Amino acid sequence: MENGPSLTVSLGGDGGGWRRPFSARRRNRRGRGLRGDLLPAHLPGHLTRPEQFEQWVSESAERLEYFWGERIEAAQFVVEDIPPHLEELLARGQAAPLGSFTPAAPGRPAVVTVFRHPVQMAARLRAELPEIIHDVVVEQTAQLLNMAPEAVDPGYGRTRP
Repeated sequence: MENGPSLTVSLGGDGGGWRRPFSARRRNRRGRGLRGDLLPAHLPGHLTRPEQFEQWVSESAERLEYFWGERIEAAQFVVEDIPPHLEELLARGQAAPLGSFTPAAPGRPAVVTVFRHPVQMAARLRAELPEIIHDVVVEQTAQLLNMAPEAVDPGYGRTRP
């Protein structure tokens, strides 16, 4: 009765003269060469979370610019991580603002700011994030234009219960 071919493994004649350090072995595992990015740079999944957030703010601003043209063309849309004086607001029991606006002044354009971390905390699911971002951009732009958010964008609040 034949048991089949036997397997023998040799670690090198003297038992270790050819070994590479662990980090060098792990980098080029199984002889496939160095690994590159999982997703190419031109795909949306390649963006980091802050870059994706900024892209959603930019898309919302472009949508509003399409509706309102010159009235908001000069406005700047900015993303900041957290609102200023957040600790003081929370100590007084106030909720963290999701955005803010600064009206235009001589020599300075109007600025709409979206605060990334509070907006991310407001989203229960990652899929809700683009809609919440758009709603915040619409709310702040509406305050800037002194109008109701529904008048600024008819799609405002469509995902809210």
